[in-house]
Amino acid sequence: VQLQASGGGLVQAGGSLRLSCEVSGRTLSNYGMGWFRQAPGKEREFVAAISWSGDTTQYSDSVKARFTISRDNAKNSMYLRMNNLKPEDTAVYYCGISYRSGTSRSPGAFFSWGQGTLVTVSS
Repeated sequence: VQLQASGGGLVQAGGSLRLSCEVSGRTLSNYGMGWFRQAPGKEREFVAAISWSGDTTQYSDSVKARFTISRDNAKNSMYLRMNNLKPEDTAVYYCGISYRSGTSRSPGAFFSWGQGTLVTVSS
């Protein structure tokens, strides 16, 4: 299975970006998915997760009400809409597929990751 994350870039604080994660080699319909991020010098942290059906989502407190995770199983894709971006959102964003059909906040629950896409938010 391969994951390809895209959509990152440079944006001013208060701006928006939409990340995409396209999956090949496996049908997504039975797997939860999620987004994590890693800033320079920091550990990878949970951002958002979505169940296989899309009915259940989870967010970290730092992005809740600003970010929206979604998926389209017919397109084997997942998305992250990021609004009101802040400089502290600057990081490489990774998408992953979970062993579980529901949501998970733990990196250990994910068995495959994309290469990451860089988001830089200037103040």
